Amino acid sequence: MKKIMMIMAFAGFSATVNAQDATTPPPAPDPNAADIKWESTAIDYGNVKKGDESGATREFKFTNVGKSPLILSSCRGSCGCTVPTCPTEPILPGKAGTIKVHYDINRVGPFTKTVSVASNAKQPNETLKISGTVIDEAATTTGTVAPATTPAATAPAAATTAKPAATEKAKGSSKSTAKDTKGQAAKK
Repeated sequence: MKKIMMIMAFAGFSATVNAQDATTPPPAPDPNAADIKWESTAIDYGNVKKGDESGATREFKFTNVGKSPLILSSCRGSCGCTVPTCPTEPILPGKAGTIKVHYDINRVGPFTKTVSVASNAKQPNETLKISGTVIDEAATTTGTVAPATTPAATAPAAATTAKPAATEKAKGSSKSTAKDTKGQAAKK
């Protein structure tokens, strides 16, 4: 009986707390807050050559069209290959600023990355996008792309399967597995 009473009391308390949260209106937007107007929220790098650092950094330009100084509290790339640099000083109303983004162009192939920007603006979180393709100059001059080399592709098949089979037998395994079959085939 005591357990039922405790459950009922807890349920009633939870309903009261949730009801109070539902009636709380969201805070009104500050009409004097900073506001960002971007020239563009996406940059297409196009085709850039692997290792050519002159094409690795681009800029997102913006203007503070609000009535208060704009403070960018953080700029974060979606991975370690995308490194943004935000202004550290407040951007006064009517003034412009830039966020520089450096992409690691030693990674061959197409890419699409994002930069998350947090600020004191009316819209406090913005997402910027970069995309493009890093091309390997050596691969494009020959007209073919060299296949990726993996350790499994370069090692002889008998050497890679004989060792695990010997380990299985040394442990005294009585199970008949694919490794055992391959190991026996390698011995013949």
